[in-house]
Amino acid sequence: MRSEIDSGPAPAAPDPFNLAAHVLARATATPDRIALAVLSLQGAERWSYARLAAAVRGTGSGLLAAGLCPGDRLLMRLDNTPDFPVVFLGAIAAGILPVPTSALLTAPEVARITGEIRPAAIAAAPGPALPPEPGCPVIGLDALRAMHGLPPCAFDVGSPDRPAYIVYTSGTSGQPRAVVHAHRAVWARQMMWDGWYGLRADDRLLHAGAFNWTFTLGTGLLDPWAAGATALIPAPGVTPEALPLLLRRHEATILAAAPGVIRQMLRATPFPALPALRHGLCAGEKLPETLRAAWTEKTGTAIHEAFGMSECSTFISGSPDRPAPAGSAGYAQPGRRVAVVDARGTPVPRGEAGTIAVHRSDPGLFLEYWQAEAETAARFAGEWFLTGDVGCMEPDGAITYLGRDDDMMNAGGVRVSPLEVEAVLNAHPAVAESAACELPVRKDASIIAAFYVTATPVEQAELSAHLAAHLARYKQPRMLIARDALPRNPNGKLARKLLRMEWMQHNAPA
Repeated sequence: MRSEIDSGPAPAAPDPFNLAAHVLARATATPDRIALAVLSLQGAERWSYARLAAAVRGTGSGLLAAGLCPGDRLLMRLDNTPDFPVVFLGAIAAGILPVPTSALLTAPEVARITGEIRPAAIAAAPGPALPPEPGCPVIGLDALRAMHGLPPCAFDVGSPDRPAYIVYTSGTSGQPRAVVHAHRAVWARQMMWDGWYGLRADDRLLHAGAFNWTFTLGTGLLDPWAAGATALIPAPGVTPEALPLLLRRHEATILAAAPGVIRQMLRATPFPALPALRHGLCAGEKLPETLRAAWTEKTGTAIHEAFGMSECSTFISGSPDRPAPAGSAGYAQPGRRVAVVDARGTPVPRGEAGTIAVHRSDPGLFLEYWQAEAETAARFAGEWFLTGDVGCMEPDGAITYLGRDDDMMNAGGVRVSPLEVEAVLNAHPAVAESAACELPVRKDASIIAAFYVTATPVEQAELSAHLAAHLARYKQPRMLIARDALPRNPNGKLARKLLRMEWMQHNAPA
């Protein structure tokens, strides 16, 4: 039996269609229902569906009045506040393509992005770094918030296959890729409601991530709003250890978080009973079985993991209706066509390892890498989009994730290319060469590290400062290791996996 699953026809998006209109469709029927609550230990800031819809459509009007046109790109340099989803949806409502970015990016990183996408404007809060020469208008936070009270814009409707937004993800090229998604991407997310979340209109979903993380944006905000549910987001400064108390106070029915946050949550003492909680959701990196067991012991509920990527969000998962077998990532979500394939794109026999792939017809699949036709084409083999991750399909269709088929690293659920880290480190005049890789420091935790060879003597503090000036915090190596030389394979390529194996032989995680 081949490693291929076709779990039924995917739902077709209406035509014409607008992503923001779909997300806000419940606002008319339930204007007074709480759409968003931003939680702190002192209280909560609440947004009704009516307030959210007015702010989004007013922002769309304001962006158009500021001179932006449908099809323009709007770079988002915003903090962890409700401004992030309001600007994101406001731009899409008006037909403008928002480009959300992490507030942690440095000025050189943002400059590279602006040079690539050529935004018509930048929506900016005071904190996040801006490029030294933006080359376009910068719309400040006060001006953005003033737009909330403007008359609502008309939704820019059209083909569900037209571009809606751009997100950045790291790739094996060594630089983050600009991933262009269609309006239909939000319609495709409905396959997750039953296939992963078990989402209902009466749910109160608490996502432990920041507003400006794409995992939060999709799972924590857009999906609950499209379903008519309530999104709960912790305010900046709320620690993971405080989340169990907030879950209880605000009667959250579902929690979504990355494994690292869940691990810290479970350290809360005392850990309160959570009678309203139905289950947890986890994505961003592999959930260790020890952590899964600890979650169930503390909360009395299951936690359901999902596998995906920026180019397609999640498409393999366990769910309340179909829990994943122990050790596996789960099953293809309803409406998905998924396979484990060889290099030619042919599904391998079940039980054999191969590359996890999703069919090119999936409505959630991205349109292209921005202005990179050859790079986009290289990710496909026949009818399959190749994820670059290795897995194995069991006889019952469950897929076990076996790791990455490249040297990509994982920083708290965010994929980071070693080439990007190495390019910055190698730019220091004292460094002759370097190799970045992910090293396990405990059985269920790992960090980004960098091995380096020096041309002249240099203090590690100086290298750390150099890295901090050019890389976002989550990309910076937590460990710098000096070497006399770096291993290479017979073709002369850096052998990062060998470095990792050698290090593990002498530093086995406890």
